[in-house]
Amino acid sequence: MNMQNKKPSCVVITGGSRGIGLGLSQAFLTLGWSVVISARDLQNLQQVQKQLQQQFGEAKVHIVCCEVTKIEDLEKLWQEALSHFGRVDVWINNAGTSNSAKSFAALNPQEITNVIETNVLGCMLGAQVALKGMLVQGFGQIFNMEGWGSRGEWSAGMTPYATSKRAVAYFSQALYKETKKTTIRVGTLSPGMVATDLLVSSWQDGDVENWRKMKWLFMFIIDPPHQVCGYLAEKIIQNKRTNVRIVWMTPWRLLLRFFQPYYWKRNPIQGTALNDLK
Repeated sequence: MNMQNKKPSCVVITGGSRGIGLGLSQAFLTLGWSVVISARDLQNLQQVQKQLQQQFGEAKVHIVCCEVTKIEDLEKLWQEALSHFGRVDVWINNAGTSNSAKSFAALNPQEITNVIETNVLGCMLGAQVALKGMLVQGFGQIFNMEGWGSRGEWSAGMTPYATSKRAVAYFSQALYKETKKTTIRVGTLSPGMVATDLLVSSWQDGDVENWRKMKWLFMFIIDPPHQVCGYLAEKIIQNKRTNVRIVWMTPWRLLLRFFQPYYWKRNPIQGTALNDLK
C-alpha cells in the first residue's frame, strides 16, 4: 500500500448496520479506522450512525443507503467513501440474507430469489466496483463473507443459503486468480455461527424440526458478534497476503471447546426467540 498517503485508513462494509456488519464496524472503529457503512434501510442506518458517532466521533463514520443488487448504488457507495475519506483500504462484501429453514419445496420462490440475488449477485457486483476503484488507487483488500455451505456443509432447510455461500467461495477463488498479478488482495472471512437476528429469524420462521436436529451443534459453536468481529478486524488489518481465508472457528478452537466446561453449560441464545423453540 502507498504508505505516503497520510489519510486515515478506511473500510467499507456492506450490510453494516446490524449483525456481523455492525460488529465489524464497531471493531474497526475501536482500532482507529474510519468506516463507511451501507444498508438498505435508511432509518436504521441513521440510528446506527448516531450511535457510533456518539461513541467514536462524527468524523469517523459515514453512511450510504445502498441496494447491493444495483450497480449504480454500489458505484455511489465507492464514490462517497472516496470523497469522504480519500481512500478505501478494505471493502467487505458482508450484505446477505437467509431463507427460512424449510424444505426446498415449501419455500416461497421469492425467498430463493432474494437469497441468490443478495448473497451472490450483490457480492459479485460489490467486488467489481471495489476492484475497479482499487486498481485506480493502486492498493486495497476485498473480502467476501463466507457462511454455512461455503465448504460444502449441509443442513436441512438451508439449501438456498448454503448454495449461495458455496457460489461465493468459488467466486472468491476465481477473483483471486484474476487479480494475483495486481496489487489488490482478495480473501474471504469465515465468522462461523454468530448470534445475529439473521440467524434467529431463519430458524424461527422455519421448520422447528430442523432446529431440533441442529440445536446441539449450534449451542456449542455460536458466539457473540463482538468477540468474532474483533478477531476478524485485527486479522484483516494485519494481513499482507492475497488468497487469504480468515477463520474464526478453526478446528483447533473447536477442539479446545470440548475440554472446557463453560461451553457445555452456556446458553448463547438466551433472550432470543430461538430459546423458546422446543
